[in-house]
Amino acid sequence: MTDAAKTQFTSLFDNAMLSQIERMRLRPLRRLTNRSRGEHLSGKGGSSTDFADYRDYAVGDDLRYVDWNIFARLQRPYIKQFQHEEELHVVLLIDASTSMLFDGKLQMAKQAAAAMGIMGLLNVERVSVYAVHGRSDRPLVFVPGTGRTRIRPMLKFIEELEGGGSTPIETAIESMLKFHRGRGVAVVLSDFLTLGDLNRSMNLLYSSGLEVWGLQILSEAELHPNVQGDLRFVDSETQETLDITNASELLHVYHDQRQLLQTTLDSMCRRRQGRFLSVSSGFSFSTLLFEHLCRQGWVQR
Repeated sequence: MTDAAKTQFTSLFDNAMLSQIERMRLRPLRRLTNRSRGEHLSGKGGSSTDFADYRDYAVGDDLRYVDWNIFARLQRPYIKQFQHEEELHVVLLIDASTSMLFDGKLQMAKQAAAAMGIMGLLNVERVSVYAVHGRSDRPLVFVPGTGRTRIRPMLKFIEELEGGGSTPIETAIESMLKFHRGRGVAVVLSDFLTLGDLNRSMNLLYSSGLEVWGLQILSEAELHPNVQGDLRFVDSETQETLDITNASELLHVYHDQRQLLQTTLDSMCRRRQGRFLSVSSGFSFSTLLFEHLCRQGWVQR
């Protein structure tokens, strides 16, 4: 191992890229931000120190804000929130199913999730990471937390994610919502290659108080397939087969359907006051971050 490799903070990107990411911030569409504190306002009225609401206690919350009178009555802990203390939750859902293993799609999803997680943690936002790959009924969970000390554990969690399984993304979203509590932004990183209906899962995200950000990652082979002749396609997740005669003549149908999927996903996210972006796994990570996420307003320098 070289000296440079020994001092590398994460295997997901080099230290120079990490340094740039640390100076960047997420740009949610619906949340007001107190720039002097780097936290997100609840928008519920009153001054910045007024009581705003209660929420369920979550592991890692500051016990100073538990309302012990309510706990004594209900035997259930609730956290008192003040307008300047209502944290923005950044929920990162990584699709780790088998279809994401091709042509670096999962690696790009992990890099993007790690970068946005770092931005959230350094902006005093509450970051959690979920990954669903079909090997268990429960998602893999990096529990919500805030602050710089959470960066290394989060990166380790993401680095060690392994792909596989056939859980469709709509099922992954619903599984994640069984564990998540809190309003903010949900970033779904997936190829979104599913036969299921995403409307229900998108509605569930939105009704949970989460801005829906969909980042579709497709391989170059999926964007620009080069096929001809008679072929048998095998679904990487279900192993179902489809025999095609003269595949090149059907390419225009494929491109029409891929474009329709992209347009539909974009509409789903925007109707729920969110964002959508489709990118190629053939991009370098710097291209994704600076040429797409920055220019599209997802993040800012």
